[in-house]
Amino acid sequence: MTASDFFQGNVFDAYEYFGAHVCRDEQGREAGVWFRVFAPNASRVVLTGQFNSWGETELNRCSFYGVFECFCQEAKVGQMYKYRIWGQNGRVQDHADPYGFGMEVRPSCCSIIRDIDEYQFQDQEWMEKRTVCIDQAVNIYEMHAGSWRKPDLADRITKCEEKEEAASKSQKSDKKTEKAAEKRGAQSDKKTGRSQPSDPGAAQWYTYEELAELLVPYLKENHYTHVEFMPLAEHPFDGSWGYQQTGFFAPTSRYGTAAGLQKLVDRLHQAGIGVILDFVPVHFAMDGYGLKEFDGTCLYEYPNDAVGASEWGSANFIHSRKEVWCFLQSAANYWLDKFHVDGLRYDAVSRLIYWQGSEQRGVNNTTLEFLKHLNQGLKERHPSAMLIAEDSTSYPGVTRPVQENGLGFDYKWDLGWMHDTLEYFQTPPDLRTRDYHKLTFSMMYYYNEKYLIEFSHDEVVHGKATVLQKMYGDYETKFPQGRCLYLYMIMHPGKKLNFMGSEIGQLREWEESREQDWFIRNYPLHDSFYQFNQELNRIYAEYDCLHKDYDPENFKWLDCHQEERCIYTILRQHYGSKSLVTVLNFSDQLQKDYQVILPGRLSAKLVLNSDWNQYGGATRPGDEKWKAETAPEGVKLTLSLPKFCGIVFETE
Repeated sequence: MTASDFFQGNVFDAYEYFGAHVCRDEQGREAGVWFRVFAPNASRVVLTGQFNSWGETELNRCSFYGVFECFCQEAKVGQMYKYRIWGQNGRVQDHADPYGFGMEVRPSCCSIIRDIDEYQFQDQEWMEKRTVCIDQAVNIYEMHAGSWRKPDLADRITKCEEKEEAASKSQKSDKKTEKAAEKRGAQSDKKTGRSQPSDPGAAQWYTYEELAELLVPYLKENHYTHVEFMPLAEHPFDGSWGYQQTGFFAPTSRYGTAAGLQKLVDRLHQAGIGVILDFVPVHFAMDGYGLKEFDGTCLYEYPNDAVGASEWGSANFIHSRKEVWCFLQSAANYWLDKFHVDGLRYDAVSRLIYWQGSEQRGVNNTTLEFLKHLNQGLKERHPSAMLIAEDSTSYPGVTRPVQENGLGFDYKWDLGWMHDTLEYFQTPPDLRTRDYHKLTFSMMYYYNEKYLIEFSHDEVVHGKATVLQKMYGDYETKFPQGRCLYLYMIMHPGKKLNFMGSEIGQLREWEESREQDWFIRNYPLHDSFYQFNQELNRIYAEYDCLHKDYDPENFKWLDCHQEERCIYTILRQHYGSKSLVTVLNFSDQLQKDYQVILPGRLSAKLVLNSDWNQYGGATRPGDEKWKAETAPEGVKLTLSLPKFCGIVFETE
């Protein structure tokens, strides 16, 4: 990395230069650590940590403008450190390392020395075959790592105490464990990254490695192709869900170390599951030990509070500074490079398109320039990695390549589809005739971008109710509508994303402090709902016609003019493979003798009925009232549709 590239915003691997880098001798033994930090307006910087008994080791200015550095032979992997920075005005503040690879579990805030190249991946075959999946299945399970499942607190504390006791006995009998004991004194074990076992906080979450043991089989049995983790970079406040960060290069120590996360990704890849990570390029946490006023000045943020403070109480990055470009570009590349992550979902892209996210304020050309440069650079380095925009605007060309004057994303969340669909299902059935075309509108604009349709974490918090809760009516009436909703989602073009808990019909809004209500699967309606979603995912994975989302010939409305009956019929087809026809009744009335022509079809075979009793409905398989007759145009289907019901046919 050259100073010229850094100040021109052309660096994507600044983490190879800045931060704490472990040196090793010819035998692979630790031989000290290089520390480098960018603080151009500081008058003095010292290093303080466990290796110097929290004294002060002076960092020297180097020829690279604004960079302070030092080599500390005593520093070891697993030890804590901070930078003490003097501003020009004499103000002194301790800061965590902006490029640090590890941090303490909150509320503590020291950086921790990690060897980021310690773990050896075994996913070469996956990485060689990986694509952005334009013509393949993408069914994403979005989750918050700390609240998907939680360990039993009492059991975890007992196990931790047992480990602590065993380590103590081993220490007495084996001199080699003395060095390991010193590392444990850093409040973070190199292997687990946990606080000392006697700390009850260590029992709040599963480690990355433990998550792998639980998550891989769950995703496989439910036929998900990808998992998307809400932000895993270090953050001080649990309630920010990871979107207000202090450690952009530090996997959160809540769940372990960088090596632990690398192992989790590796395990998922070996099981054939892709990994997408939330990336936050817009703002950062205000905490004094973080990036805010890092060198005594507004180095990373706007100096003006009118644009420097976000609506979330965080600090907005100043994207006009090329050093900030390099920081964020390197942070994005870091997860793709060092962790083999398969995609990044950018949070709050509207804030990078328009000033403070408001179209009325106009396009922010500076941030757009940064965004294009970021995406183009990542695509050059990782052409098979997905770049996904969470963008609620109608700004054109979000998923066009930068070379074609687009923003360079592979996919864009279809938030319009999500809002229209949920509003429709919240509407009383007798008013759905009025709102019938809320469900057809999405196909009027669908081919403008490469859309991903989603029901994300944002739809199950802040008093919005869970997805199943949103369905109109009482408890029992919600389930058949929920089954129809997810059937419609699977049959609509676009890659898919669903937030954890929705697959079991959770009726409690998500909270980051509690695990999902897995016990509700003991109730028949919830377990049946889970089984239905599992079967939907299996069908989605099996049928190639459901993956060709961006071919205009792949989707057709066979009938979208049954306003009074609230019936819709969808065809998904791909030449050379089997096609699917789905008939949906979103009314609360039995619809008798509905007819539809399947043009150019030779046959029709029943594949799925959302009203089957095994899924909580009232129809026994085989009792459906339908027939298929040859007609001049193809096959004529005649069928009766129970209320809130969807039926899927395979056709050839």
